[in-house]
Amino acid sequence: MVGAVVQQGDMDDGKSSPARMLASRAFSLLGKRTISTSVCLRAHGHGIVKTEDFSLPSYVDRRDIPLPEIAYTKTLSSEQKALKEKEKASWSALSVEEKVALYRIKFHESFAEMNKASVEWKTIVGGILFFVGFTGFIVIWQRQYVYGPIPHTFSDEWKAKQTQRMLDMRMNPIQGFSAKWDYEKNEWKK
Repeated sequence: MVGAVVQQGDMDDGKSSPARMLASRAFSLLGKRTISTSVCLRAHGHGIVKTEDFSLPSYVDRRDIPLPEIAYTKTLSSEQKALKEKEKASWSALSVEEKVALYRIKFHESFAEMNKASVEWKTIVGGILFFVGFTGFIVIWQRQYVYGPIPHTFSDEWKAKQTQRMLDMRMNPIQGFSAKWDYEKNEWKK
């Protein structure tokens, strides 16, 4: 009775409308969701994960794209920075190791490394053969335990009787089965 009076009093205020109640309910659920998410993140020791921005250029080693849009190494160490400064001078002063180190700053693999044959095909062929063999075992198991014996209608004796019956009934006499049988000579037409 008291609850009914309170609700009636709220309606008389003019301040509570269905839209306002819906908005307050939505915001309270949103607040609960935010709190539960932040508690989950803190409880599991995770922070906010930065997602990859795919609109920015990325580094790829591909033979059809010999010069990637960006360098392989994004942040340089102090030795690499010193090497980059040394690069601005004469290249004849650089040793082979320094030239290779400069190359590795810009590129991850050389063309020879990209073209090097891999042994991945062995894994793929092995996987294919495994699944073909497994399928063979399933087929053999089904023939042994699932399927019944071959029906008697597959025997040569049954097929001969069935052929004779079709000829006796003169099935498809114009262009079909009986059209190829010579009834006077009692043999197949030549």
